[in-house]
Amino acid sequence: MTRVAIGGFLHETNTFAPTKADYDAFMHGGGRASIADAASVLTTMRGINAGQAGFIAVAEANGWEIVPTIACAASPSAHVTKDAFERITTTMVDRIKAAGPLDGVYLDLHGAMVAEHLDDGEGEILARVREAIGPDVPLVASLDLHANVTPEMIAQADALIAYRKYPHTDMADTGRASAEHLALLLGAQAPLAKAFRQLPFLIPISWQCTNDQPTKGIYEQLAALQSEAVPTLSFAPGFPAADFTHCGPSVFAYGRTQADADAAADAIAAIVMGHEDDFDGRIYTPDDGVRHAMTLAKTASRPIVIADTQDNPGAGGDSDTMGMLRALVRNRASRAAIGMIYDPQSALAAHAAGEGATVTLSLGGKSGISGDAPFEESFIVEKLSDGRFIAPGPFYGGRKMEMGPSAALRIGNVRVVLCSHKAQLADQEMYRFVGIEPTEQAILVNKSSVHFRADFEPIAEQLLICAAPGAMPADPSTLLWTRLRPGIRLKPNGPAFPA
Repeated sequence: MTRVAIGGFLHETNTFAPTKADYDAFMHGGGRASIADAASVLTTMRGINAGQAGFIAVAEANGWEIVPTIACAASPSAHVTKDAFERITTTMVDRIKAAGPLDGVYLDLHGAMVAEHLDDGEGEILARVREAIGPDVPLVASLDLHANVTPEMIAQADALIAYRKYPHTDMADTGRASAEHLALLLGAQAPLAKAFRQLPFLIPISWQCTNDQPTKGIYEQLAALQSEAVPTLSFAPGFPAADFTHCGPSVFAYGRTQADADAAADAIAAIVMGHEDDFDGRIYTPDDGVRHAMTLAKTASRPIVIADTQDNPGAGGDSDTMGMLRALVRNRASRAAIGMIYDPQSALAAHAAGEGATVTLSLGGKSGISGDAPFEESFIVEKLSDGRFIAPGPFYGGRKMEMGPSAALRIGNVRVVLCSHKAQLADQEMYRFVGIEPTEQAILVNKSSVHFRADFEPIAEQLLICAAPGAMPADPSTLLWTRLRPGIRLKPNGPAFPA
């Protein structure tokens, strides 16, 4: 029987963000499953939108013996602490070593992890696993579309396979593709050739959405180029908030011959380069965005949905900046809701006051973001919740959410979803669990950049992007970069990072 070890360790690191990911962050999961040990990986990872879930389904259908090690993820943030990285990686590698003879290894990784003591988190994980299994056991990993892929990652893995959809509705699909590629490697007489290309400009995450051009068309052409000669081909637009040498977009291909791999990688790289002008779009200030949404709402039959993109907890924000809430209140928006505001202290105060009470809060603004401060006002506590619910939409895919003490607050005609744990607002249920029906609102403000679109586009009249203060600038050239590779442009057609 084919024996395959599996493991998952995911974190998207924004090195400019205010809060690091310690071991407790992985224990909670931040909208993903909390740490699953070897005994519970198979049950925890079945039937959800996750790489390991897709891999397990194919492995079991193939009759493989699965050796689980660990599964964990944390909400995007600043660096993974050394303690968390070493504890989790050591657990994974030790369980692989203890597994006995293996025919293959699959890892579910993000591809943009930076630790306190290591720039290239995934490169180090893959290197340690490779050392444990030796040079001949196939090692395959799935990656996030936002991976900042490094030469070390390419060198250590036999194949890396990235998501092709943003919003990431294909995480399980990518796990399935990884299992199918591993099956190909197990039957191959020789390893496949590799090709790797790093591209010379950073791509803002708001314009990486695969529902829109140019990214949608790029992935359509990528799929057309995949063939028997090139079984696996990936484009990773990258995560443009990790200050280290290999931050940025890349293309990686695996072919029957080196010429096959090189030709496919060069073709996709050329297509992306040809669209440099197109990775751009309209971004509103908070007041302009709210006023425009209010105008649109007068004749709209569905909500106007605004992305509070710079405070996206899915990109390292703390989900607590107050720029968009202030703009809603200042402009007297009605039938408006914003979520989710992460503020455990205010959530406890709302619970202490009780439903129907008026409570004065110093809400949010606690992450120290420049240009932001707590919003000191009185709010009506409309509804309380323990924060437990299922998020059934296409991004979270039925995950059990644990948001801690939560509440719906109201100030004027604006409602606020308040919670005690961070998670990106990417599911309609993240309003409903505190009694707010999103389809009945004129304006919704989601602390998200793109993932919310999977569940909110079907109910939205129009989508807008606003740039209020936050840890993830919509324009990556505004970040204080110090360690990028010389010559890479800080945004499409933007200034080059100096030598």
